[in-house]
Formats: sequence, structure tokens, C-alpha cells
Amino acid sequence: LVLNVDSDTEIDSDVVSKLVRKMQDPAVGAAMGQLKASNRNDSWLTRLIDMEYWLACNEERAAQTRFGAVMCCCGPCAMYRRSALLLLLEQYETQFFRGKPSDFGEDRHLTILMLKAGFRTEYVPDAIAASAVPDTLLPYLRQQLRWARSTYRDTLLGLHLLPGLDRYLTLDVVGQNLGPLLLAISSIAALAQLALTGSVPWWTGLTIVAMTMIRCS
Repeated sequence: LVLNVDSDTEIDSDVVSKLVRKMQDPAVGAAMGQLKASNRNDSWLTRLIDMEYWLACNEERAAQTRFGAVMCCCGPCAMYRRSALLLLLEQYETQFFRGKPSDFGEDRHLTILMLKAGFRTEYVPDAIAASAVPDTLLPYLRQQLRWARSTYRDTLLGLHLLPGLDRYLTLDVVGQNLGPLLLAISSIAALAQLALTGSVPWWTGLTIVAMTMIRCS
């Protein structure tokens, strides 16, 4: 087994044993732990990011693992089956997208390769890892842009996997990719109408509330 831990991440003393326990099932190719913000109390932003991590792990990843496929075993703390890594190493080291080398979002890409090879990917909620997160807005936005590029790229690469996975995962992937686009379109349309007419359309707020309710459900 191979454990991946980011340089800005500290893991609890029992993380290895808990991830190893999950990996005893030979069908599991990768497992990730629960992420927290180690600098949660630094600012309002780090508190929000810590909340975002909790939701991403204990709602999104927990639901995905219920249906057999976590779509991204996050880089800060993830364990991989070495034999599977060796099978996928060449594909992993030579990532290309639209004919160009791609070196971002390696955790999501490796997860997609694991699923493509027929392995399950799992989330282990009691294997706790704490990462340092951005405490100012500009670095946070850069990080989110990088992650968004990875999400859309690897969604395209992994679309052919969805028919072989549970239907919930198709719904989840569609929501994860279309939701931000619809939110952006709604916000831009509202700002344009505000600038042109001085009023905010009621449907913008309704759209955002509806998308939030659908996503949470």
C-alpha cells in the first residue's frame, strides 16, 4: 500500500491503520480520509473552508462511497493499492488533455484511472487529516480555479465510466458540473439587469435557492 500525504497536512496517529483496514478488501483500489482545516481559527475564510471540507467529505464523499465510487480521493490524505498504481503508472505520469501535457488535479485523475481499471474507491470518515488552507481570498480563488479546471477535465475523461456505475453517481456528477455554471449564468444575468434597469429579477434568487435545495437533497 502507498500512502499519499501533502506537505502541509498532518494526520492523526491512527489514520494509517484505519485506511489499511479499508484496503483489506482487494476490490478497493484507493481510500481517502476526512479533511479538516488545521488553521480553521485564523480568519472568517478559513472557517468557511473548514465547513466546506466537512460538507465535501461527510455529505458528498460519504454518499459517493455508499454507491461504490468516490470520484476524487483527495491528495492531502489518500491510500492506494501499490499493484494497481504500477498498472496505471504510465497513464498517470503522462497526463494529456486535448493534446497538451497536464500536471494539475493529479488526485482526481488518479481516482478516475482507478475506477477505469475496475477498482472501488472509498471514503473513511474517522481517518482524520488536517491541511493548512488559504487564509486570504486571492490564493483561495486561484486554488478553486485550479480545482475547477481539474473537475471539468476529468469529468470529460470519465464520462464513459458513468453507465457502469450507480445512477446516483451520474446525478452527482451532472449536478457538480452544471450547478456552478447555472449559478454563474444566473449571477451574471442578475448583475446585467441590475445595471440596465436598476432592479434584480426575482427569478435569480429563486434559481439559486432551487439549485441549493436540489444539491443538498
